[in-house]
Amino acid sequence: MTGSQSLAPQNNPGNATTLTLNDAQALALKNNPLISVARLTALASQQVTRQVRSNLWPTAVVDLTAVDSEPGSRITAGALNNPAVYPRAAAGATVTQLITDFGRTMNLISSANLAAKAENQNAVATREQILLAVDQAFYNALQAHAVSTVAEQTVSSRQTVADQVGALFKNKLKSQLDFSFANVNLAQAKLLLLDARNNENAAQASLSAVLGFSNLQNFQLAEDTSAPAAPQGNVDDLIATAFAMRPEILSLEFQSESAIKFQKAERDLLFPDIRALGAVGDTPVRNPVISPNWYGAVGVNVGIPVFNGFLFTARSREASLRAQATQERLRDLRNRISRDVRTSWLNATTAYDRLEVTQQLLEQANLSLNLAQSRYNLGLGSIVELSQAQLQQTQAQITNAQAGYDYRLSLAILQYQTTGI
Repeated sequence: MTGSQSLAPQNNPGNATTLTLNDAQALALKNNPLISVARLTALASQQVTRQVRSNLWPTAVVDLTAVDSEPGSRITAGALNNPAVYPRAAAGATVTQLITDFGRTMNLISSANLAAKAENQNAVATREQILLAVDQAFYNALQAHAVSTVAEQTVSSRQTVADQVGALFKNKLKSQLDFSFANVNLAQAKLLLLDARNNENAAQASLSAVLGFSNLQNFQLAEDTSAPAAPQGNVDDLIATAFAMRPEILSLEFQSESAIKFQKAERDLLFPDIRALGAVGDTPVRNPVISPNWYGAVGVNVGIPVFNGFLFTARSREASLRAQATQERLRDLRNRISRDVRTSWLNATTAYDRLEVTQQLLEQANLSLNLAQSRYNLGLGSIVELSQAQLQQTQAQITNAQAGYDYRLSLAILQYQTTGI
C-alpha cells in the first residue's frame, strides 16, 4: 500500500451533485418530514377554533319517527316520561340556538385561537431547528472534507520523505532508525487519512438525512468564499432581539394567554346557560287522539348550575394553576434563551479571534518544517526533529481548516438564537 488512494473507498466526485448552503436549506424545507409534521399540526389546531366557534351557530336536527304499539299501552317504568305511546309516522325538525352563556364560548374561542397561533409559532421553531441542523451538517461535512484533504496531502508528503529516507538507507547514508521513523510517520498519516475519510462519509450521511433522504447522497459541497464578518459587539441588543423574535417565546406567550382565556371559560361554567328552542313537524299517519296533524313550538331554556359536587370550582382552579405554570415556563424559557444567546455570542467571538491565531500557527509550522527538512538534508538535524515538525504542521493545517468552519457555524448558531436563520 504505497498510495493514499488505496486506503479506503471514496465518493466519485464526477457523479456528485453540487450543493450550496442555500440549496441545502431549500431541500430540507421541501423534503424533511418534520417540516410537514409541524405544518400539519398547525393546520389541525386551526380546526379546533372552528369546532369551538360552532357553539355560536344554531343546531338543527331532522327526525323521522314511526311507531306502532298495542292499543292503550303505557310505558310505566324507567324514568319520568309521558307514558302514552300512540301509533304514528311523523317527520319534524328541532332547532337550538345559544343566546348567551355569559362569555364562556367566546373565551373558549379566544383560547383555541391563541393555541392555534402557538402551534404556528411551533411550526416556525421547527423550521428554524431544521435550518440550523442543515447548517451544522453542511459545515461539518465541509470541515470533514477539509481534514480529509489535509490527510491526503500529509500522506503524500510523508510518502515522499519515506521514499527518500529509504533510498538513503539502502545506500548506507541513513541509519535504520531514520528509516523506521519515516515509516512510522507514514503509517500515522495513513491512519489519519482513514479516520478522516470515515468522518467525511459519516458527515455526508448526516447531511443526507437532514435533507430528507433515506439513502446516502453524493454531494459536492460549494464553499462560501466571502470573508465572514465579525459578530455584533453588543450582546444585550442580541438578547432583546431574541426575546422579541424567538418563536419559542412567542409560542409560550400565546399558550399563556390561551391558558388565561381557558381559565375564564371554566369560571363561566358557574353562570347560567340560556338557549332558544324551536320544533316543527307533521304527522300524516297518527292515532286519532293526536290532533292536529302538525305541531310547532318555541321556547327558552335557562340552565342554572346549582350543585355538582364542586366540579366547576375545581375545574376553574385547575385551569388557573395551569395558567400560572405556563407563565413560569415562559419566565424560565426567557432565562435560558438569555443564557444561550450570551453563550453563542461568546463562542462566536472566540471563534473569530481563533481565525488569525490559527493562520499564524500554520505559517510558523510551515516555516518550522522547512527549516527542519533543510537541517535534516544537511545532516544537522535528526529524524526526530523532522518528525516533530511534520506532526506540528499537520496539526496546524487541521486546526486552521477547522477554524473557518467553526466560526461560520458559530455565526449560524448565534443567528438562530436571535433572529432565526
